Amino acid sequence: MNAHRMKLVLEDGSTMVGTSFGSPRAVTGEVVFNTAMTGYVETLTDPSYRGQILTLTYPLVGSYGVPAPRKAGTLDGPYESDRIQVQGLIVQSYVERYSHHAAVRSLGAWLASEGIPAITGIDTRTLTRKLREAGTMKGWLLPADQELDRTSAHAVDMKREVFQAVAPSAPILHEGGKLRILLVDVGAKDNIVRSLLERGATVDRVPWHANLAEHAALADGILISNGPGDPKDVAALVEQIRGLLGTYTRPIFGICMGNQILALAAGGDTFKLPYGHRGVNQPVQDLLTRRCYVTSQNHGYAVRNESLPADWEPWFVNINDGTNEGIRSRVRPFFSVQFHPEANPGPKDAAYLFDDFLRLCGAMSNDARDTRGGH
Repeated sequence: MNAHRMKLVLEDGSTMVGTSFGSPRAVTGEVVFNTAMTGYVETLTDPSYRGQILTLTYPLVGSYGVPAPRKAGTLDGPYESDRIQVQGLIVQSYVERYSHHAAVRSLGAWLASEGIPAITGIDTRTLTRKLREAGTMKGWLLPADQELDRTSAHAVDMKREVFQAVAPSAPILHEGGKLRILLVDVGAKDNIVRSLLERGATVDRVPWHANLAEHAALADGILISNGPGDPKDVAALVEQIRGLLGTYTRPIFGICMGNQILALAAGGDTFKLPYGHRGVNQPVQDLLTRRCYVTSQNHGYAVRNESLPADWEPWFVNINDGTNEGIRSRVRPFFSVQFHPEANPGPKDAAYLFDDFLRLCGAMSNDARDTRGGH
């Protein structure tokens, strides 16, 4: 393990010193925490973490190593994208000596290979309590003997670089079954694609800044993906979705940031949460059936229920803090959830939403074909 000392400096002036086990370079970003006990490979490659310094609250990290890199152009393995997305990683106790039949390298070696700094020996309980009480704050991760220069640490421009970096530069067609789903990629987790393919759909994955109307004309349904940062930073996408809400007659489904984008397009509003929901143990309730689910979540913004227009309604609620976890149109087949039904990592309680979405797409597609004469 790299023996260099590293330090974390928060914007309130507090400093924590530990040992480096990644790349010893200086970075800056929003410091957030995730409460999952496992799944660091999936979490670190989740595009929703782009530009953030991630704290893992589970104390022992690295014991099962990292599997082999996936082959280019495939969706193999537990990876949620083709690179590590976080700015940096903070853990309490890093385990260098891993043990797992699928592992080929340590977590530290993987981080170092992609130039991602990481620090161990930090009291993550104290750090998490600070973030919960004061709210998410900016931080700097840098070598302990280096003076803090707030302008030189590598940062990610959340308004420009992020959304250009996390989405594909051109459409990608994932061949599957007869149903064709348009996936609007704002930083989609790969397991969304896997979940659709496993259920027999073909996925037309397009960048959020593409001409969506062109692709929507060929689709049996639209899915708006998760993504990093503030949904209001992609105003051009919100306008495109608003246009589709007025013309598209088939199902539209949103996940995570997709929930916020759909709400904004419908005329609602969003706001920033004090420290966000990030973990695999977030309880939500379906307001229609009153059934509760344990969900995987990763978001820092939420929809204001009171801002929804009269023809929209809240669908799910977070049992911990009462914030919105989903919305649905009262009159059209448009709906979205704030949590991740594809999980990975996390519980599969909400995976049924993919089944419901595709079933509705299939039913409406068949109706449309019957109306057009069966072709």
